[in-house]
Amino acid sequence: MTADLSKTAWFTSSYSGNGTNCVEVAIADDGIAVRDSKDRSGPALRFTSSEWRAFLAGAKDGEFDLERSHR
Repeated sequence: MTADLSKTAWFTSSYSGNGTNCVEVAIADDGIAVRDSKDRSGPALRFTSSEWRAFLAGAKDGEFDLERSHR
């Protein structure tokens, strides 16, 4: 994944308030990018569409819940 993200639209959750203390997500031509909203010029993590779908499925299923991980 090497697409230029400089003109990509970034989104934050509506739950993030003013949007300066969270992550931002962008849909790129080659997958999904995630960056820290406090460091917009910093690096972005890149994921393929299938990796992102697997992450979302795990999040919806509670796979990453702290209570669940301590069982």
